Amino acid sequence: MKSWMLAAAMTLATGVAALADPVAGVWKTEPAEDGAHLLVSIAPCGADICGTIDKAFDPSGGAISNYEHQGKKMIWAMKAKGDGAYGGGKIWAPDTDKTYRSKMKLSGDSLKVEGCVAIICRGQTWSRVK
Repeated sequence: MKSWMLAAAMTLATGVAALADPVAGVWKTEPAEDGAHLLVSIAPCGADICGTIDKAFDPSGGAISNYEHQGKKMIWAMKAKGDGAYGGGKIWAPDTDKTYRSKMKLSGDSLKVEGCVAIICRGQTWSRVK
């Protein structure tokens, strides 16, 4: 019985820690080559961190109401590594329709996001919206 209670307490503590992850929130991507940008919601998904595309904006800042990728998962399987570092996950780039191995580094209200395929990497620094 004590083992079961200890396991339950540890599971609850882990779940609470995941809910309070400092990277959770809404992030604005850097503008793409065409000047458009996205808002991505990052939140725990099980024991991992995931990100979903909330909204897309055209180069003038107007919302794109019929954006085909709205609601799609962009980041998944990301794991907290400590000191604001995340890794082991994947990121999907809507502009190229490619999936990359990914890592992230949180520094205040900035999030450096990098994805690599073989030795080719690309990255952006996202800013926290909320």
